[in-house]
Amino acid sequence: MTQKSDHIPRATIQRLAVYVQVLENLLREGTEVISSEPLAKACNVNASQIRKDLAYFGEFGVRGVGYYVKSLIESITSALGVDREWRTVLIGVGNLGRALLNHKEFRLRGFNIVGAFDCDPFKIGEEISGLEVVCTKRLKEKIGENGAEIGIITTPPERAQRAANHLVEAGIRGILNFAPARITVPSDVHVEYVDIFHHLYALSFNITFGSSD
Repeated sequence: MTQKSDHIPRATIQRLAVYVQVLENLLREGTEVISSEPLAKACNVNASQIRKDLAYFGEFGVRGVGYYVKSLIESITSALGVDREWRTVLIGVGNLGRALLNHKEFRLRGFNIVGAFDCDPFKIGEEISGLEVVCTKRLKEKIGENGAEIGIITTPPERAQRAANHLVEAGIRGILNFAPARITVPSDVHVEYVDIFHHLYALSFNITFGSSD
């Protein structure tokens, strides 16, 4: 892909992640080349949408042939900035935090969790998936050592802002917040929220009021 546009819609970024997931499944199944129509069907969008999304990053694909699956995966992951390792730390070693620390897909996707932190003295010193749980007060020190760039918050909601403050003070510029609470950070720090209840609310609404067509 060629030079990236500075004004790419958020929805496009989200669809690109879906395209990668579908393309990886196709590659595992032995598909080497695919045209836009079957790819669009697999991604549950129309072909023109795929072409429009990819056009933000340049011209590629072969007319009359389609897209080479492996090459397209490489192009999209490069455009998303996930063709490199992102060193990541996690704050909040409760049930969710433990599950994420043991989730092997993070490392496979290039997100290497290199630090686990908690303020609970009963958890500090425990080893989970090869990582020793460290006191959150030492976050800045440890990030200086491991060079992490992304922070994951899995604390209870009342502790989310304090966790965010620690991450910002340590120089983290990207936060993935699983805690059901909104956090305040400087304008140059990017935050993404993951709240399962938002999706459950949407499902309950669609089941209750959605069309049966």
